[in-house]
Amino acid sequence: MTTGVMLPRNIAAADVIGFAQKAERLGFDEVWVVEDLGYRGGIAQAAAVLAMTSTIRIGIGILPAGARNAAFDAMELATLEQLFPGRVDAGIGHGMPGWMKSVGAWPKSPLGLLEKHVNAVRGLMAGAGVDVASGALSDAPNAVRLDHTAVPAAVPDFLLGVRGPKSLELSGRIAEGTILAEPVSPEYLRAALVSIGAGVSDRGDESVAPPRTGDHRVVAYNFGVIEESDEAAIERLRPSLGGMATVDVAPHINPMPFAQEFRELAQQCATPEEFTARMPGEWILQLGLVGTVERVRKRMDELTAAGANSNVFIPMRANAMDALDEFAAAL
Repeated sequence: MTTGVMLPRNIAAADVIGFAQKAERLGFDEVWVVEDLGYRGGIAQAAAVLAMTSTIRIGIGILPAGARNAAFDAMELATLEQLFPGRVDAGIGHGMPGWMKSVGAWPKSPLGLLEKHVNAVRGLMAGAGVDVASGALSDAPNAVRLDHTAVPAAVPDFLLGVRGPKSLELSGRIAEGTILAEPVSPEYLRAALVSIGAGVSDRGDESVAPPRTGDHRVVAYNFGVIEESDEAAIERLRPSLGGMATVDVAPHINPMPFAQEFRELAQQCATPEEFTARMPGEWILQLGLVGTVERVRKRMDELTAAGANSNVFIPMRANAMDALDEFAAAL
């Protein structure tokens, strides 16, 4: 079991390095960088914080496959692995549909593209020739290869940042792990593991470089708010949950005991602000690592028991440095 923290996408550039260094000093196992449209690039951030830290793992969560070429992704990730061996986790996913469509990068078959992309990147990093168009290993003269000087000694773990059942099954079949976006409850985690498990049991396609054997790793992102009382934590997080009334969070909410009430409340409310104001505090406590230190520790134990291998705090403070101190109390 590991504990990580997300590097906020809107953190001041001058604080990016300091945030990762402080997370390392405080004893976190991982820092996860994001690549959200209009913010900072995932590879650039990962390289910077890897260079200025010593031991903490850096996860990239996630690189959108539709916006990238597999050969160039392989070059970037191989470089990080060579320079900082054993400290990189490569998160790849579909990307948010709205973002990808706005830049003309949403594919006709997101699931098919993601599978080809991951297989191609893994094969290239392993030193194999790859037909990038299909993702299959190839000895053809026009197959793409990394130069032997660019092939890392080991291929980092690939984790798919995905949500739907088919995508989760794909992650189980071709990746070493899965990144589950916030909010992750034990109920949602168990439901996701059913789909992931179906994929794990279906591995064995010899036309691609296979994922390493072993337990499939699950990384759970969650809003993080720790206060002296549960009530104070609820009220601090409440204003940030308005998007849950408009964004499709059905996979996260459907397994919850209050799912039907949640949907009915969303339909009744005219604005996201009304929705968050009327949301019961007990729901909010179940939508993240929220509450007192004792409650948050218990929640992490519940998530671990449900199958999470890593709990990742998402800072919900204006000052992300203060958030690190807040979360460290739960380690």
